[in-house]
Amino acid sequence: MTSGEPDPPRPCLVMAKPAGARCNLECAYCYYLPKAQLFPQAPVPRMADDLLEAYIRQRLEGCAGPATHFEWHGGEPTLLGLDYFRRIVALQQAHRPAGRVISNGLQTNGTQLDEAWARFLAQERFSVGLSLDGPAPCHDAFRRTRGGQPTHAEVMRAFRLLRSYGVHCDVLCVLHAGNVASPVPVYRFFRDLGVTHLQFLPLVPPAGTPGPATAAPEAVGEFLCAVFDEWIRNDLGRIVVQTFDEAFRPACGLPHALCTFRETCGDVVVLEHEGSVYACDHFVDAGHLLGSLRHQPLAELTAAPALAAFGRNKRDGLPARCRACDVLKFCNGGCPKDRILAEPSGEPGVNWLCPSYRRFFRHCRPVLARLAAHWKAGRPLRAFAPAGRARANDPCPCGSGIKHKRCCRS
Repeated sequence: MTSGEPDPPRPCLVMAKPAGARCNLECAYCYYLPKAQLFPQAPVPRMADDLLEAYIRQRLEGCAGPATHFEWHGGEPTLLGLDYFRRIVALQQAHRPAGRVISNGLQTNGTQLDEAWARFLAQERFSVGLSLDGPAPCHDAFRRTRGGQPTHAEVMRAFRLLRSYGVHCDVLCVLHAGNVASPVPVYRFFRDLGVTHLQFLPLVPPAGTPGPATAAPEAVGEFLCAVFDEWIRNDLGRIVVQTFDEAFRPACGLPHALCTFRETCGDVVVLEHEGSVYACDHFVDAGHLLGSLRHQPLAELTAAPALAAFGRNKRDGLPARCRACDVLKFCNGGCPKDRILAEPSGEPGVNWLCPSYRRFFRHCRPVLARLAAHWKAGRPLRAFAPAGRARANDPCPCGSGIKHKRCCRS
């Protein structure tokens, strides 16, 4: 798999964290809250105006092509307040090259959003990633405030508010011990809510030590298989599920869009609130610090040899078991942060999610191969009929006893 040739350059995206790791929630599985310890000098982190302007200007100057995208993450970036984001948009317009199209993405827990936020996000055409782990018992099991209060009702209010204003909303659902045993009910909850773009993010325990929120990899695999079967029968072409979209790409001969499943990575760096730049959101540590925007231009930081080496190591560091695996083209060993299971040979570790990847990709592969042929022939996705797909007048596969056209197909 290692050709020895350099990988073709990809545009480097930046995940900016203007509020650092600051958050109003204390989710039991959060991997980012501890990063606040890296910045003890900023008890209330906030990217300073001069640094914010320098970043926006350099990002616009360094992007070739007609469009530039900005991603704003945390922690919880909405804690900075709406005026801060109005300032962001004003700076983008002040430094926008002629003809350049600017887009923004905001990742949020939703609890701070109100009508003013929704109007702003709609007006400025932000896309929003909203964290929601399913029905209330699933979500509130681990996503609570610092005072231990549930948050499901607030997030549901935020989703409905965003939808009412026409804001594009991508829902992120962490797969954990509280929801992984109920795949079809969890999926139908999102479908009934009107979610059109859905990401499932399996929880991986730090250093391979499972905690109360951790679901077994095998359970994650069964979850994905059950949801895939429900989705392919009823919602293909109507709901985008990121994992399924990524599984479909190799069947069509297309490259992966998500860094988790690409051969190499290293093209999504993190800009912290005080200017430091790291190789990846999951590697914000001293060993992966590329430098500081306070001292080096952004273009120089994203072209660092250390970043290129980090990205190549994902492919070059695969253990023999991964290289011989029949689903390698689907996962490419997964995210390096999850390669935490030691090999007896002393080789680099195998991915914690390996059992779930093998189970799911082997399960969906035959159907996706037929779907790829269907798609390449120019036929619409909604016209694809997987084996066992219910017809309009058949009893619905959900077991309700109602005709499919009046139940899950409606």
